[in-house]
Amino acid sequence: MLDLPSGFIQDNDSQGMSLIGSMTNTVDTLVAQRRPIQAFPFFDLPSELRSKILRLLLVTEATIDLHPQNYRSAHERLNLFFVSQRMHEEASHIFYSGNTFRIFPTHSRYFGNKTVPLVTRLPQKYRVLLTSLELRLGPGWGSPPKSWRVHNGLCLEEMENVRIVKVFIEVDPSQDIFHGFREGKTYYTEFSRHLLAGVMQRLPSLQGVEFDGWPSVRMRGGTLMDSLAQVVRYSDLEVCLLDDGDTSQKWNGCSSEGGEGESVLVS
Repeated sequence: MLDLPSGFIQDNDSQGMSLIGSMTNTVDTLVAQRRPIQAFPFFDLPSELRSKILRLLLVTEATIDLHPQNYRSAHERLNLFFVSQRMHEEASHIFYSGNTFRIFPTHSRYFGNKTVPLVTRLPQKYRVLLTSLELRLGPGWGSPPKSWRVHNGLCLEEMENVRIVKVFIEVDPSQDIFHGFREGKTYYTEFSRHLLAGVMQRLPSLQGVEFDGWPSVRMRGGTLMDSLAQVVRYSDLEVCLLDDGDTSQKWNGCSSEGGEGESVLVS
């Protein structure tokens, strides 16, 4: 057994208590000297600058949709709504008017018949702020979700500030590679055509439709793309094709100038 010098324990206890006391006094001094935190006068900034700051915080390139991970990705940003009534008014306007919201959810968890889309779940005061919607075509192409249908319950008529619908095509089942897997060559094309037509018909202030898709989808001369562009042309709306992922050009659908079924880009 180790023999400690007489008084070792007592001496070390005294030194420890002295050290703790010294640290406590130092902390108390720092706390007393600390300047009180002052709130930043955010609302003293010009409205244009406040809008730019809020857009950096709240607007994202990703489409807003129902997703199991929303509580992680959106929770911190939306906490800004609870700062004050005035902050809520400015932040909510930026969030809902600056982002694109998906009309029908694409995660398989929300393919059930009773699924209510996110845009329908929003209170009416937020729905009127929306300016951009997305219709994503391709998920469930073999058997489209039964909840994917246009009806009064979607409340599209209340979205009076929506100016553009973005259509993103993941697959075109009319292509030969899908032969033997699809229900019919034109089945999904007709389904998509009626879906887009129903959406456009119910949006009171729609000005145009923007098309984009994966590289495997024929965006020029493809059966699905031509059919959708034709629907938009018949509605006298502007059509915009994202060409090669980084440029936008007006699209005249199936123009008679290019022959039967040929897609023509016009400047």
